[in-house]
Amino acid sequence: MSRPLPGDYPAYYNNYIQLTAGCNNPHELIITFSTSIIQFYSGIPQYKENYSYAPGKWTPKDILQHIIDTERIMVYRMLTFARSDNKNLPGFDEQWYAERATATNRTLKSLQDELVALRQSTDCFLQTLPQPTISLSGTANNYPVTVNAIGFIIFGHLLHHKRVLEEKYLQ
Repeated sequence: MSRPLPGDYPAYYNNYIQLTAGCNNPHELIITFSTSIIQFYSGIPQYKENYSYAPGKWTPKDILQHIIDTERIMVYRMLTFARSDNKNLPGFDEQWYAERATATNRTLKSLQDELVALRQSTDCFLQTLPQPTISLSGTANNYPVTVNAIGFIIFGHLLHHKRVLEEKYLQ
């Protein structure tokens, strides 16, 4: 399976897909990005855990919780479509989720540990999907999306927030 093409995913994910440039399949995503992503997010310093660069902006803990929630939702979508379950899966409101996640009540370390475990689980799932399954698709938030594209979206989402943290939080 190759990189997702326009039409394999909603256009609003294009930025995430582009952040995975150089990778042509889920296996390459794992080899290229998994270790560095875990190292980066595990290395966010504790003294920055509650920092916000402007009023109303998330803290690194909020961002980690958002990344965890989003990856779980995306993996559920992959699982659903990989098993040929063609129901239309709902979208989700990231702000609504963030307000109810109470990341402020957690330690940065607990969020980092959860992300590491989730990332390992996601990578195992991606590696075990049979090749024909990767091309299957379904509908999420009323848009068609392939299993393959969701894998790229997951990594692109992680890379997007890595860049935001580097530019606005960890300078």
